[in-house]
Amino acid sequence: MGRPQEAVRLRHGSGSRNGRRRARRTRQQTSRTTGSVRHLSLTPGPASRRSPHGAAVHYNRLRSNRLTEDQNEDEEQTQKSGGRPPGVFDEAFLTGVEGVTEVLLIRHAQQQWDPQGVAADWVDPPLSDHGRQQARLLVQALSTLRIDAIFASPLKRAVETAEAVAAQHELGIEYVKDLREVEVFRDVPPDQTVREFFGDDLLMAVRQRMINERNWDVYPHSESSYDFKKRAINAIESAVARNLGERIAIVCHGGVINAYTGHIIGTPYDMFFRPAHTSVNIVAVATGGRRVLRLLNDIHHLQTAEGDFLTY
Repeated sequence: MGRPQEAVRLRHGSGSRNGRRRARRTRQQTSRTTGSVRHLSLTPGPASRRSPHGAAVHYNRLRSNRLTEDQNEDEEQTQKSGGRPPGVFDEAFLTGVEGVTEVLLIRHAQQQWDPQGVAADWVDPPLSDHGRQQARLLVQALSTLRIDAIFASPLKRAVETAEAVAAQHELGIEYVKDLREVEVFRDVPPDQTVREFFGDDLLMAVRQRMINERNWDVYPHSESSYDFKKRAINAIESAVARNLGERIAIVCHGGVINAYTGHIIGTPYDMFFRPAHTSVNIVAVATGGRRVLRLLNDIHHLQTAEGDFLTY
């Protein structure tokens, strides 16, 4: 029976004078501690009096609060990146990344076509009735999308298309001359038609070269490929530089869209694809200057229950 009594006396010894001194020194040392340990003081608090692991419980609670804050931030980024945490491909392709400028390159709606003309794209016809229907469908497709600024070519078919979009979003339009289409056969004398000036055989040969090479320089008496692409790319870059971090719509032409997107992907062709009328193409631009082709030739709005309005 002597050994249990000794154990009792030892336990009670912590309440003796020496035990109280040791406890007081411990509290003084703890109060002088700085940094992250200070809020984890070993001084018994209400929780530690109830549990021998009170300090650990307090630490875990603080850690849990910090983790919750981090998780909230991660969840916000996850929502922006399609339900997953942002990763290397988000950085590479500018998805779910802050500060990205979004450029909507929109080809104009269908223009009226002169059956006697050889290259109606470089003249300035207005929209056809079918083209106005396409413009209406485009407006519907973009109605729920925030657009911060609209730029357009000054040619009639681009103007009419841009006006329809601008009216829906209650925005003005900035017309940029360098967004006009490549000027094929522009140096043909005004008193002659293209067919009269070149003849059918030469025109057929030029046509075949364009099919094979897809380069604007195959056209004689025309704007050069270099000059056209330089002005078109610079015009778009200027619009981007003035609207960083925003979404802009640029209503222009198939050649202009090819010049800019082709410059991004490094294709050797001046025309590497054919944009449909009112098709939407999206380029993402990072604050550091990197450009990524996000969407090409979106035509879903043209194929509806009303009918198929797709034209090229």
